[in-house]
Amino acid sequence: MARGYDETEVKFRLIKLLHSSKSGISGVEISEKLGINRVTMSKYLNKFAAEGTITQKNIGNLNLWFVDEDIEQLNFPDDYFLVQEKFLSHVIDCNERHVNNLIKNCINSKAKMDKIITEIIIPTIPHIQKLFDDGKIGKSEEQLMTGIISNSLQMITYHSGHSDSGKNIIILSADSESILSSESAAAAFRSQNWNVFSIGDISSSIDVLFDLELRKLLSKTWKSKEGVMIVLVFSQTEEGLKFISDSFYSVKEKSENNLFIVLSGKTGKKVKIKGDLSVSKLEDILQWSNTKYENS
Repeated sequence: MARGYDETEVKFRLIKLLHSSKSGISGVEISEKLGINRVTMSKYLNKFAAEGTITQKNIGNLNLWFVDEDIEQLNFPDDYFLVQEKFLSHVIDCNERHVNNLIKNCINSKAKMDKIITEIIIPTIPHIQKLFDDGKIGKSEEQLMTGIISNSLQMITYHSGHSDSGKNIIILSADSESILSSESAAAAFRSQNWNVFSIGDISSSIDVLFDLELRKLLSKTWKSKEGVMIVLVFSQTEEGLKFISDSFYSVKEKSENNLFIVLSGKTGKKVKIKGDLSVSKLEDILQWSNTKYENS
């Protein structure tokens, strides 16, 4: 898009302007009110229309623009809790359209991408799991709901910026129950310009040859060894975390001072699992990882 303009800011101002008129506004008038030249504004209008944020209608000889009726302006950080409740409700109702519009409204209202994940999406995951564990929803319903959550994370990824070659992270889950957690982390790290290699569930690959697989993976994803490389592991079991931790340290070379492993899952006092960081909250993982990069 054209230089000199912040797309999020343009979208925010445009939605506010279109909300002020129920009869629609022409492209020429929008250009004048926002102080953006007509050619550039036309490109923005077409892009936002393709995203489904605004719509165009031909009324007589006029081409008028309207904001979608489901689009609303939110006020952050005050509205994070309110939006989280709405998000959970829409997911439980399996209403993907409302979920997508809600995430779209968050993005349009200039909410921080990582905060949408940590404050709105992630708190929903254990609620869905509990509904399934308590027998209130079946497996097909759970899969449908987790699919909706996964799609909302993809929406955030779509709006993420370019990655920094020095900020590298491999994200994987040691079991199928941790997939959404790993997807959430991948979207959050991408929103902070990390170069993310999301592997997904590797439980079927946990065997005696995993050390070799991990070594190959590191050699392909971190060839230049620029900046830092972090391996982030999610698991619901101590066994999964320990296996990957042991594999990691068996392939890490002494000279690789900027190669780290982070463990997120259930860890007890009986089993000793080696790691550079062991914590469950994604916010803590993000902060720690960025600090490691800044100090590299």
